[in-house]
Amino acid sequence: MDTDMGSANRESRLKFYKTTLCLAYQSLGVVYGDLSISPIYVYQTTFSGRMRLYENNHETFGVLSLVIWTLTTIALFKYVVFVLGADDNGEGGTFALYSLLCRHSKMGLLNASYAAQENASSVPAEETRTSLLLKEFFQKHRSSRIVLLLVVLLGTSMVIGDGILTPTMSVLCAVFGIKAKFKELHEKYAILVACIILVGLFALQHFGTHKVGFLFAPILIAWLICISGVGVYNIIHWNPHVIYAISPHYIYNFFRETGKDGWSSLGAIVLCIAGAEAMFADLGHFSKLSVRIAFTGVVYPSLILAYMGEAAYLSKNQRDLEHTFHHAIPEPMFWPVFIIATLATVVGSQAIISATFSIISQCRALKCFPRVKIVHTSSKVHGQIYIPEVNWILMGFCIAVAIGFRDTAMIGHAYGLAVITVMFVTTCLMFLIISTVWKKNIIAAAMFILVFGSIETLYFSACLAKVQRGGWLPIIFPLIFMSLMFIWQYGTSKKHEYELENKVCLENLFSLGPSLGMSRVPGIGLIYTNLESGVPPMFAHFVTNFPAFHRILIFVTLQSLMVPKVPPSERFVVSRIGPSEFYLYRCVVRYGFRDLRDSYDFETQLIEKVAAFLQGEELAVGNGDGGVGVGVGSGKRRKARFQCVELNREVKELMEARESGVAYMIGNPYVTANELSSPVKKFAINVVYGFLRRNCRRPSIALGIPHTSLVEVGMIYRV
Repeated sequence: MDTDMGSANRESRLKFYKTTLCLAYQSLGVVYGDLSISPIYVYQTTFSGRMRLYENNHETFGVLSLVIWTLTTIALFKYVVFVLGADDNGEGGTFALYSLLCRHSKMGLLNASYAAQENASSVPAEETRTSLLLKEFFQKHRSSRIVLLLVVLLGTSMVIGDGILTPTMSVLCAVFGIKAKFKELHEKYAILVACIILVGLFALQHFGTHKVGFLFAPILIAWLICISGVGVYNIIHWNPHVIYAISPHYIYNFFRETGKDGWSSLGAIVLCIAGAEAMFADLGHFSKLSVRIAFTGVVYPSLILAYMGEAAYLSKNQRDLEHTFHHAIPEPMFWPVFIIATLATVVGSQAIISATFSIISQCRALKCFPRVKIVHTSSKVHGQIYIPEVNWILMGFCIAVAIGFRDTAMIGHAYGLAVITVMFVTTCLMFLIISTVWKKNIIAAAMFILVFGSIETLYFSACLAKVQRGGWLPIIFPLIFMSLMFIWQYGTSKKHEYELENKVCLENLFSLGPSLGMSRVPGIGLIYTNLESGVPPMFAHFVTNFPAFHRILIFVTLQSLMVPKVPPSERFVVSRIGPSEFYLYRCVVRYGFRDLRDSYDFETQLIEKVAAFLQGEELAVGNGDGGVGVGVGSGKRRKARFQCVELNREVKELMEARESGVAYMIGNPYVTANELSSPVKKFAINVVYGFLRRNCRRPSIALGIPHTSLVEVGMIYRV
């Protein structure tokens, strides 16, 4: 017996190790593309401008020491050790942190009510005084919850901005490397090649990452082997003493020699951790252990060797500051490494483009982004999606930035500001997570934000100082995206408030039946509404003008929750409205922000759930639940049998009504600000929100409603 149990445990452990190592291998191609290609442009961007005047080894070693310790403190300690532990049921990213705060601390404006979201077996930690004070503050002051939502939207907007800057920066730096061999090559030809690569990259997106995904990890592994191998060669060949740069003493010497110029160079050095946020953002595709193994075992040592080798070459070749990475490649290895570098930049760009699609999908699910077409490119791998409108907009912006800027140093300044802003937002949210969700002592939360926040603030100040030299770009793009998302969320919430204030009581509506000559027609009517109780104003508006509706009515509410996924068994919540002779039901359909919304067989699932609900009621009545006893008197037994017959009849009526046809009724309101509103509100609602509503996908198309069965009800909402 013990032998069998030991054998089963060994097999279980072997399967776990195999799965973890397989996930770690796959994460190399998906998570670490952006982070792994940073050696191409970090030194080149750092030693630009006034930093070209510093040609001593002290400055070279100082930059290397800064790179090593930045990778160690931010990427290794902050993300791998701490932030990966703040997952939301295995999901990561800015919205995952916000989701935790919404549910555990009630700090959010978005819907967070979901009873089944917590693990019932877990023992809640004791509330600390700091936790109670923070929760009370956010619950008392609605403005603080608005500010928190804006911070979250800022973080997501910066990631969308990365989706523009990362492909442009990576591809340009890789293509410009050819000038290390052909110095006479005109810049316009390199930009033309870069634009062709960008067009090809975005044109291939509709195939989905799963079609070329098997190439990602091998390319990144080949790339990491190349840069680490070249790094070891350069260390041995040019300057073995470069390993002394591990000492932080060189950082002190660097700032002592360079002063303000050294501080300004931090805006480029921060690019060495570009892509570190992806470790957390893409956590839902892998496991924490696999991501940690891949970084600490493969990516981190490879990057350290690559940066050391490049610094060793620079220490003996100070004049090769332009295209440093390509100059440092040994002559026989140049073309193979150049080709692999170009492929690696495409893989790195692919990763951030996919992350942008994923983030926009989450924003859309939480009603913070206009409705767009989302194509699921894989039936097996969760989260692999393609958004055509966003894809072509990103391509247009990438080409515009490549042609407009041309200078990779200026794009690098913009890229650095976007990178450090996302990380600083994560640090601020982690402070709230540590103190209110993990319920740790205030000293632990303060130490986290003091250590990592101070480092990121230093980098942020250096990036902010370069606003006039390209740093304005990541400010403009995210502000535009954030404003659009906030106005969309604001307009949607105002629309919902109007419906809550003007909902109609069902009894009042049916009391008007005789005077209106209301009649019921065969079939099933699915009434889409945002309300969880009462009758939506658009249905009352319809009935008062056309007093006829279907024999069976089901009010359908699609609810987006601040959880990553809702179990399929808990997705549909069916209830009855009024007495059984009304044939009225309500169905709340709950989705998490990472759930796939399959509209293909939605109608079938919904009717089956209603039928299962009626059969469950029949079973409850038959067993004597709800005050109807079994075996406590012949009168009550006859009553129970009569109710069972009634419920059987309801199920039969439901199936017959389905044969007669299913109609979908959805509101198509015109939302406008009332006359007493401020000019700012009128501009936001009438101009911006109205423009977005007119140009986004129609609700019926987004929900997959058949056009032949659709009834749209127009109505004016004055909010």
